[in-house]
Amino acid sequence: MLAHRLPTVAAAFGVALLCGGCGILTSPDLNPKGPVSVAERQLLFDAFFIMMIVILPVFIMAALFVWRYRGTNRKARYDPGFVYYWPVEIPVWGAPAAIIIWLGFHLWDGTHKLDPYDPIDKSVEPIEVQVVAQDWKWLFIYPEQNIAVVNELVFPTGKPLSLKITSDTVMNSFVIPALGGQIYAMAGMQTRLHLLADDHGEYWGRNVQYSGSGFADQQFHAVSVPEQDFDSWVEKVKSSGGRLDKSTYEELAKPSSKVPVTYYSGVTPGLFDSIIYKHIKGNAHGYAMQCTTPELAQASQVRGTAAEVGTE
Repeated sequence: MLAHRLPTVAAAFGVALLCGGCGILTSPDLNPKGPVSVAERQLLFDAFFIMMIVILPVFIMAALFVWRYRGTNRKARYDPGFVYYWPVEIPVWGAPAAIIIWLGFHLWDGTHKLDPYDPIDKSVEPIEVQVVAQDWKWLFIYPEQNIAVVNELVFPTGKPLSLKITSDTVMNSFVIPALGGQIYAMAGMQTRLHLLADDHGEYWGRNVQYSGSGFADQQFHAVSVPEQDFDSWVEKVKSSGGRLDKSTYEELAKPSSKVPVTYYSGVTPGLFDSIIYKHIKGNAHGYAMQCTTPELAQASQVRGTAAEVGTE
């Protein structure tokens, strides 16, 4: 008897082992490390409990009906005739409609409060980082510190992080689940994202928009450190020796996966804007009217800017 059940027991044990590695309660979505992700988790919980108002009765009634009208229960009355009773339509349609309206009002307000373009704390000067999605890696440019890093984003704990994001390839989707939601990176365009980490630690970030054969390895480390450690890290990068100029960037932009963390002690001025500009097609002046920064507007009005930036 035991030998007959052994495959079933082994399969159940294997599934239990696999589920044990999931860490549901410690996943980034349920164990947030910043105010944005905390607010997003609260919206998730609110929506979940609102929907339970209609979902729980359905499951309870389904179980009761199955038990009541099981084949072995001879006491359950069988009445194949159907009599339409219109008041039943009120809870059947009214409850789901009320929940959808409730969810709509609740999530509308909460979503707009979490606009990724809005600064988290306007009284504090944020750390600005320019993010470039490539095949299949992430480039982080720190314009104020004049450094660049591949596949590693380091920033001070408790200080707002202002990200300007674009792509030098197909559309990507940037996300650090422990700190906030995803936002798209698109060639010839710039999106914005503001984040903040409450705790020191190393968090996982990646691209969640399929982008080709190296998609699975397009990940990076987001490291939140004390401010003095951030200053030390900047000095470490500055002493690395390599410089991100036109030729170095063109080599870096070639498709490659599993790229190790790479430091650049200097960056050609205007590199981020030139990456956006080179993907702009058609009327450059028309695009200038839609630019989100004066630097991009200037770059789009002067067609030689990208070439000049790349040769500095």
